[in-house]
Amino acid sequence: MAEAAVTFLLENVKKLVVEQASLIRGAERELKQLENELELMNAFLIEHSDNQEKGPVFIELVKQIREAVYDAEDTLDTCLTLKAKPKSKSDVIFNRNNVDLAEKVKELRLQLEPTFAKAMNNLNGPGLSVAGGSAATQGTSHHNILKKAAVVMRGDNVVGFADEEATLIKYLNEKTEQLDVISIVGMPGLGKTTLAYKIYRDPEIEFEFPVLIWVYVSQEFNVREVFLTILKKFTREDMSGRDDIELVQLVRSHLEKGRFLLFIDDVWTLEVWRQIEAALPKNNKLGKVLITSRHERVAKQTNRNREPHKLRFMTFDESWELLQLEVFGKGNTCPKEMEGLGQHIARQCGGVPLAVVVIGGTLIEKRLDKREWEKVSDSVSSYVQEDRRTTNIISLSYNKLPHNLKDCFLYLGMFPEDTEISAWNLTRLWIAEGFIQQKLGRSLEEVAEDNLGDLVARNLVMAEKTKANEDIKTCRVHDMIREFCQNEAASGKKNLFLEVKKRRHGVLDPAITEIVKRRRLCIHSNVAVEFLRKKPEGPVRSFVCFSKETISLPAEHTGSIPDAFDLLRVVDVTPLKFTKFPAKLTNLIHLRYIAISGNEFKALPKGISDLWNLQTVKIDTMSRELEVKVDISKMVQLRHLKTKAAISLKEVNLRGRGGENLQTLSRLSAESCTEELFNRASNLKNLGIRGNLNTLVEATYLGKLEQLEKLKLVHDTFSTTGEKALHRFPHVHNLPPNLRMLTLSYTQLAWMQMTTLGGLHSLEVLKLKEMAFKGGRWETQGGGFPNLRTLHIARTDLEIWTAASDEPFPKLKNLILKNCEGLQEIPSAVGKGKGLQLLEIERVSTTLVQSAKKIEKERQEMQGGEVRGRRGGFKLKTSPGDIPSSSSSTPS
Repeated sequence: MAEAAVTFLLENVKKLVVEQASLIRGAERELKQLENELELMNAFLIEHSDNQEKGPVFIELVKQIREAVYDAEDTLDTCLTLKAKPKSKSDVIFNRNNVDLAEKVKELRLQLEPTFAKAMNNLNGPGLSVAGGSAATQGTSHHNILKKAAVVMRGDNVVGFADEEATLIKYLNEKTEQLDVISIVGMPGLGKTTLAYKIYRDPEIEFEFPVLIWVYVSQEFNVREVFLTILKKFTREDMSGRDDIELVQLVRSHLEKGRFLLFIDDVWTLEVWRQIEAALPKNNKLGKVLITSRHERVAKQTNRNREPHKLRFMTFDESWELLQLEVFGKGNTCPKEMEGLGQHIARQCGGVPLAVVVIGGTLIEKRLDKREWEKVSDSVSSYVQEDRRTTNIISLSYNKLPHNLKDCFLYLGMFPEDTEISAWNLTRLWIAEGFIQQKLGRSLEEVAEDNLGDLVARNLVMAEKTKANEDIKTCRVHDMIREFCQNEAASGKKNLFLEVKKRRHGVLDPAITEIVKRRRLCIHSNVAVEFLRKKPEGPVRSFVCFSKETISLPAEHTGSIPDAFDLLRVVDVTPLKFTKFPAKLTNLIHLRYIAISGNEFKALPKGISDLWNLQTVKIDTMSRELEVKVDISKMVQLRHLKTKAAISLKEVNLRGRGGENLQTLSRLSAESCTEELFNRASNLKNLGIRGNLNTLVEATYLGKLEQLEKLKLVHDTFSTTGEKALHRFPHVHNLPPNLRMLTLSYTQLAWMQMTTLGGLHSLEVLKLKEMAFKGGRWETQGGGFPNLRTLHIARTDLEIWTAASDEPFPKLKNLILKNCEGLQEIPSAVGKGKGLQLLEIERVSTTLVQSAKKIEKERQEMQGGEVRGRRGGFKLKTSPGDIPSSSSSTPS
């Protein structure tokens, strides 16, 4: 969006004024004036960004603003790049470095002025306003008609979800002490409304509930219309003349007595729900309300005693059945010769009913032409996205996003199909791209994580894996959503990014000459080397490679990326394996994010110190140690330095402010841990240390890291003469006071030292991996671990585990045991813990599995049987190989 482009340029100008006095000397006044003008333009764009429907003049104006700002950014950054280069004789001859920055900024302001003036002059003009009253009304009406028509159409051809329907009907028949609200949530196109409508028409439901009411809530919500719709079920009297207070009272009086079921379809916000809720009789325990919503956080607030029912994706069998129904009609099946192709197409619909229906309609038009079906099979997601129904249903969610989330959402189209995306990488990329703005009291990382959580809650992104502390670890985007993001981000609309591909005839798309105005390039296949051979160039700001294959980059192309794009902000090319560290990266002064890999990387060059914009550095190397020659004191913006090798910092310069923003340092060599370093990096939140940890046992400086939340310790004595086992664990007062997550590996501590860890009162997650503790017996004492929620034990020689108290871990929610082949059973006191929700076992003994099954049975009896949908349920998760042969149970 244009406001993101303006915001990014504005933030860069502010940083220049504050932090780069020597670089901008003589241009301060012009830059300050540019800053003021950008502030005004940014305010204008944000004010109008949430309009749902914008006139063509406004859309064109936004496009012009975005392109003008991009041009200005390119000119300014090119000028800064030249000024930052070291002077040489040739530079003096050609006067390359002697750029008059003040003149350039003045030229930029004059170039931007007409576009800015047009926006401000037309601030309240008719062309900028949203579509007029009649058009907006017609749009709303048309949308409602489409919605209702879709529901009726699916009423006859509903396939699958019988189990989902049965579960929801069971909820509707449950007796409760007050009005019960049940919610269905799920991704756009998954069939929430279809399922609700199927229940609405179910004969059993019609029999059980004398009063059935269906209300559709549109984005253009009108609470009076909702109330009037409900009242029409009870009276023929015209109520349109009543005021809002009277309508609330009338609705409540009609619903106060008797058995009723109210369906509220498509609740978008909590404010909408609260307006409707005001008219609902909470004391009527015979009443039920079933809502559908795209927003999980909204659904959770409608009933805090019942989790929203998250609608699953269709199975392959259901998708194939529905596709045949759509193409061939009831009672008919696909001809044998087309069956394999048809099934392949059904699989590619990803379990989304809307996608199956759209493709079904496409295949009807193709008849039984095998070549045409093959074309559809090659690009199912494209065919789905070209259908207006798909675009409309996803656009509703996209248009509802706040302006600060729209670019974050569209950026997800950069990743390949069906990719499991690291949440850590994604949020740091968002920050580097300038999509995340600082909020009072929140770090950039926290804001980015909130944005991802919001997209998950809106069911536009799927949380694939969660961390032990329940934060999102990886996420995924459905192909249908991804295709929408790619189309919306295309050059004709937002010009957000472009994917470099190879067409069937071996031709690269786009052609090298077409990338001049592209902002971000992504490559998903192994065409990266071929692309770089063609020597592309342009003001590209991000170059990312997400190939699933590892690609060896020839030595002659080590510097190809910085040679091609000298204004880069983001370089994420981990699949490319470099033979040596690309030294030319140190010339890219605008770099904010570097993620590269090379098996032989052993050092990070000193030149990285000059990249004053750099925020994140990720190095993937097979080396055990990475010598970091960087002067951290010069790197004010550096926030994350991450690698699995042991980072060797030879010295820490006490000059400068660099290191103050450092949040991640993983993994630091034990020898590089010094009081001077941690005094400078006092804001660390995530620290990993690898090496001979005996050198840290008596150290006190870790205890001064008050912001540190996550600590990972790997006792690695491979390159030293140190003992294999850690002598003892450091005293609690020598450890970070606010530590929430602790991971230990190869420390081989005695189990009796667990009492020391129990004194970490803020600890919520404890992971004991790779012989962290050694010995056959552990007797857990009471009084420790007051806030521990997750205990993960993996690879240990533990055999007997007992508990000396009734509740050794008072707040434990998750117990994970892996590769504990010798362990016989879980202490009953641990299994009976009130808060225990997950017991996960993998590669353990048969007796331990039986112990876990016993705990599962006891907890279900204690809870009165399994109650799906309620909060606080218990789950036993096992791997197939861990189930005793005599058991008929299957892993949950």
